[in-house]
Amino acid sequence: MLDALRGVAAIVVVSFHVLEVYSNGDHVQQLINHGYLAVDFFFMLSGYVMAHAYDDRWDRMTVKDFFKRRLIRLHPMIILGMTVGAICFYFGESSLFPKIATTPAWLVLLILLIGYTMIPVPPAMDIRGWSETYPLNGPGWSLFFEYIANIIHALVLRRMSKLVLSFFVLAAAVALIHLAVTSPNGDIIGGWSLTSDQLKIGFTRLLFPYMVGMLLRRAVKVIEGKKIKTFFLCSLLLVIALSFPRIGGYKNLWENGLYESLVIILIFPVIVYLGAIGEIRGLFTTKLCIFLGDISYPLYITHYPFIYIFSAWVVENK
Repeated sequence: MLDALRGVAAIVVVSFHVLEVYSNGDHVQQLINHGYLAVDFFFMLSGYVMAHAYDDRWDRMTVKDFFKRRLIRLHPMIILGMTVGAICFYFGESSLFPKIATTPAWLVLLILLIGYTMIPVPPAMDIRGWSETYPLNGPGWSLFFEYIANIIHALVLRRMSKLVLSFFVLAAAVALIHLAVTSPNGDIIGGWSLTSDQLKIGFTRLLFPYMVGMLLRRAVKVIEGKKIKTFFLCSLLLVIALSFPRIGGYKNLWENGLYESLVIILIFPVIVYLGAIGEIRGLFTTKLCIFLGDISYPLYITHYPFIYIFSAWVVENK
């Protein structure tokens, strides 16, 4: 069921990106207002799933084996997403992306090859004009942090007791709230550029949800025996949390930041837990969940090159 919820979140974030084009980035006016929090939900799911899948395997598996499994799971779609981004790159030429027109093909190829390795590029190598770490496929930044989480998991987090992990979760929660309520934009958007401010946002967004996902799996007992149907409830909670109107308007930005931090700290763990204890029943629900699980990662990692083109078209045809 957790994979299906990942699919629900992926659909919401794609919808958010489409509507963002029409709002000119004004999230106060935008529908599906907090769709970017789907990334934080993905991080929490990853923490839970990694703890569930590997916590009892470390005595039979090396760190090298772990990294090999993660590469096999994540990297083929990363390569596909970067390739799609390279193919679509010049179709996004517009005033919105001022550097495309002057970017030679050899540089696009170089950025593509670097993207295949998931090495982030600095703003000095920007080829689009947005200073992204992965200018051919912006959402690659979250996969970079996913890999960072996997490295920290294998080398450090898996060795922590529940008590020690709990202290780190608490510290990460405080950092997340501070980031959210002090943000000059009133949100936690960020993490996709190789600058100190953006890296701070990225690591803050990563650490709490990933670690609390691990802690949920370790510390909260999953109900045995008869299970309950929770998929539609979890999906509804997730869609509401990600679509809720922006709070505080243009003046009280901290209110929106507080909302977003509380969604991550309180609501997402409840959704993950309900999804973990739930049971999928019925042919329709089973097929739906399989479908959502199958499309979740491919949809997320390949959609943004088309958003670039769509954004350019909207800007040039206002």
